[in-house]
Amino acid sequence: MNNFEGKSIIFFDGVCNLCNSSVNFIIKHDKKKQFLFASLQSDAAKEILLQYNSKKINLDSIVLLDNEKLYEKSTSALRISRHLNNGLFLLYIFTIIPAFIRDYMYDYIAKNRYKWYGKKDSCMIPTKDLKSRFLES
Repeated sequence: MNNFEGKSIIFFDGVCNLCNSSVNFIIKHDKKKQFLFASLQSDAAKEILLQYNSKKINLDSIVLLDNEKLYEKSTSALRISRHLNNGLFLLYIFTIIPAFIRDYMYDYIAKNRYKWYGKKDSCMIPTKDLKSRFLES
């Protein structure tokens, strides 16, 4: 369905400070440059996610498109971790915990993310060096 040449796409809340910090963390630890990024508020994200209209995607979840399959919440975060360096791939072991338990904690953090970490008035603008990793339109 997509033509992103073996890359996975991470969709995130572009105005959330926690989400933006998470994207910066992933970029720093993604030495193979496996991931591309798109704000959930962007036209690019809306266009791509329309192809996967089986369910509504909320702004309160990080979403991973990997091998033509969508993952949300804690599952997406853990699947992302398995591609990161510095031992972060070991976090993937937490998938042994049932998703409903992991997602309960994820939802609690997501519900409070603006209160705890704040939010921006607009989506982050990538630096010139990182621009090629972000989808636009």
